[in-house]
Amino acid sequence: MMDFYIILTASLVAINCALMGCFLVMRKMVMIGDAISHAVLPGIFIAYYISGTTASLPILIGAALSGILATIMIEWFTKKARLQSDAAIGISYTLLFAIGVILISKFGENADLDQECVLYGEIEYITGWLQPFIGGFELPKQTIILLIVCVILITAVVWGYKGLFITTFDPNFALSTGVAVTFWHYFLMSGVSLTTVVSFESVGAILVIAFLSGPPAIAYLLTEDFKKMLVLACLVGIACSVAGYYFAVWLDVSVAGSIATMIGIAFIVVFTFTSLLKSKADVISA
Repeated sequence: MMDFYIILTASLVAINCALMGCFLVMRKMVMIGDAISHAVLPGIFIAYYISGTTASLPILIGAALSGILATIMIEWFTKKARLQSDAAIGISYTLLFAIGVILISKFGENADLDQECVLYGEIEYITGWLQPFIGGFELPKQTIILLIVCVILITAVVWGYKGLFITTFDPNFALSTGVAVTFWHYFLMSGVSLTTVVSFESVGAILVIAFLSGPPAIAYLLTEDFKKMLVLACLVGIACSVAGYYFAVWLDVSVAGSIATMIGIAFIVVFTFTSLLKSKADVISA
């Protein structure tokens, strides 16, 4: 069952990240997931410092607030300071992450908080947190949270698909027709924040970034239909989760690192394949 729990958890993260990542890739904002996943560190420590516990709820609340702060900072720097989005992202997340490191170094000597856990996660140990689920079936606590978030995100994407779609592909037209572009921006950013915050504890920030960018980019190479892109990105993420886990077991290495490696390999293979097909089509048409 341990294999099932780990693969299920990674697959849920893959689905959640793919749903948000497709919109981020098309908006050229995928690295905002990197910013949020690093920026949660000060929120985690402050939540621990106030509550005195590393229980999931206060930690998630603190991380979520820190993630929202990062989003607001990026938006403010982009609009008010007129910085490029990549510069605003770089300034915001490095500032917040550095503050978190300083807080832990200065005031968290006895805190059971590990900065490396934020980066690499603890998916190998997720089976130690089993909780009763439907029908007496047990699932890891983090897996249950990810499942709930998955349902929330699917519902949100289905409900807000039209608004998210038009503001992603033609924000100027959306603005001219009275669509609330700002609302849909923060609607998407809330989903990204929720996704990264609930995912980093189990798989770590590095794999969250890989899931946000890799499967959507692969799906983008395979189809021009955005709805198909959403589905393909989820399937690619699940496939990489399965392949990465068994690759990690085979080599006895990090599961998160192996899954991220599989995502990178899958992108290279698909990119090479599609490039060859395009080159062949260009030759035929010429």
